[in-house]
Amino acid sequence: MGNRYSRQMLFKPIGEAGQEKIQNKHVLILGCGALGSANAENLVRAGIGKLTIIDRDYVELSNLQRQQLYTEKEVTEQIPKAMAAKQRLQQINSSVVIDAYVMDATPVTLLPLLKNVDVIIDATDNFETRFILNDLAHKARIPWIYGSCVGSTGMSFTVLPDETPCLGCLMDTMPVSGATCDSVGIISPAVQMVVAHQTAEALKLIVGDNKACRTKLVTFDLWNNHYHMMKVDRAKKSDCPTCGENPSYPHLNYESRTKSEVLCGRNTVQIRTPQKLNLEELAHRLQKIAPVRHNQFLLSLEYESYRLVFFQDGRTLIHGTDSIEKAKTIYNQLAG
Repeated sequence: MGNRYSRQMLFKPIGEAGQEKIQNKHVLILGCGALGSANAENLVRAGIGKLTIIDRDYVELSNLQRQQLYTEKEVTEQIPKAMAAKQRLQQINSSVVIDAYVMDATPVTLLPLLKNVDVIIDATDNFETRFILNDLAHKARIPWIYGSCVGSTGMSFTVLPDETPCLGCLMDTMPVSGATCDSVGIISPAVQMVVAHQTAEALKLIVGDNKACRTKLVTFDLWNNHYHMMKVDRAKKSDCPTCGENPSYPHLNYESRTKSEVLCGRNTVQIRTPQKLNLEELAHRLQKIAPVRHNQFLLSLEYESYRLVFFQDGRTLIHGTDSIEKAKTIYNQLAG
């Protein structure tokens, strides 16, 4: 241990005692795209004891510009990001226990995975999932680290249950533009800047140096040379349904869950069913309609002007439309 982590242990706030804590902690990363893959690599190299990674998507060519764990090989084979990340991370540090899940993040699927988790890192790309995470983390009293980036800008905040404002409280304060990577693009240094803040905050929490945690919302624009930290402690609301005096955790209710959703900026609709899919059986049926490509995780085919990707966990991505109604029609035509 001393040789591998010697430089990290020389850093006084960590030291030998901190390194031992790192090797006995469990971090969950929700999303394994740009932010998730980089945070995962940082933590694995730091010697985290256990890492759980969750992602619903697979590796595409446009990911390679900023998602550092993946290669053209995973693009060609359409490997799910969580599985591709796990394989690469185990090559970096074989002593880390890594659990990878190819699935959609819902209150039902996430809850069992929070057992014995010490810190959660947000690496999602939508606020619906973040609000679910916000409710679950507060209910389970697990600190989590918000992060987002687009263009040359980014922001991050460390959410400590019972201490700081939650994501819901911050919504009136945060500069949310609605822009996405697909609409305005992104440069990789913006990703790395957010990751640096997230990983550093995670390490502070892991070694127990909570007093060192940043209590302000950080925002930046690397291209225009802006960096700002905003004091947000007054944003905490006593009547907040997530972190207030009488929490109801509204985003965990069944009514709050989306069964069909447009994936922002991707001209894609996701349809989620409660039943798992038998990919072998589905491939046998669909190959009569169009050529099918599949592996143990997913099945894809081109149909008219659309591309459909079926996952084992019951999800289907329909690329080529942002109409839920049209997506459902296509899905029903092919999958019934």
